Amino acid sequence: MVSPQARREAVTLLMQGYEFGVTRACGLVQISRSLYRYCRRRTGRPGLRERIEEIAALKRRYGYRRVYLRLRREGWSVNRKHVYQIYRDAGLAVRRRKRKRIGLVERKPLPKPAAANLSWSMDFVSDGLADGRRLRCLNIVDDCTRECVAIEVDTSITGSRVKAVMERLADTRGLPRSITVDHGPEFEGQVLDAWAYQHNVHLSFIRPGKPNEKAKASYYLLC
Repeated sequence: MVSPQARREAVTLLMQGYEFGVTRACGLVQISRSLYRYCRRRTGRPGLRERIEEIAALKRRYGYRRVYLRLRREGWSVNRKHVYQIYRDAGLAVRRRKRKRIGLVERKPLPKPAAANLSWSMDFVSDGLADGRRLRCLNIVDDCTRECVAIEVDTSITGSRVKAVMERLADTRGLPRSITVDHGPEFEGQVLDAWAYQHNVHLSFIRPGKPNEKAKASYYLLC
């Protein structure tokens, strides 16, 4: 009996089953009478639980922290602990798994670009140096003009490095409305997600089973 609710139920059981008085029953369970008679007065916010369940159903790999962040972006004035309580009570906890992660956003068919600088594709290619070290290239391509707007080369490129490249492009060229990416950790991380939200850029993740959709940036670089 750890939670207050379990202790209150134990007091009720002692009073009904063994005809103990409320003072004696509370003393045996080690809670106060005020806690036993406490009634929750706060009512849940209308529509909050339904919205949390909708987000969890749409974003199946979201934990309560990402759900809370999504709610705040939508304008909900809600406490993170309250979101966690609803998330836990609804049984929405994400189970750990070893297989490859899937996308954290909704999966939609990729739109066809209509003009330059509206939609980009971003992907990595890799190679090896003579001394055995791996070399990574971040390639960003305009989907309409097929222009490679940026190439970032290093032995290691993290999500923060990807953000820095996008900040540089925002100053020199401007940003598109959407960027097509795969489900790599550099693109799915919170760093790039927060940056895209601040700059009103939509991260369009490829659909499962469609590896050809992520090949644009790599293909045009190799050609």
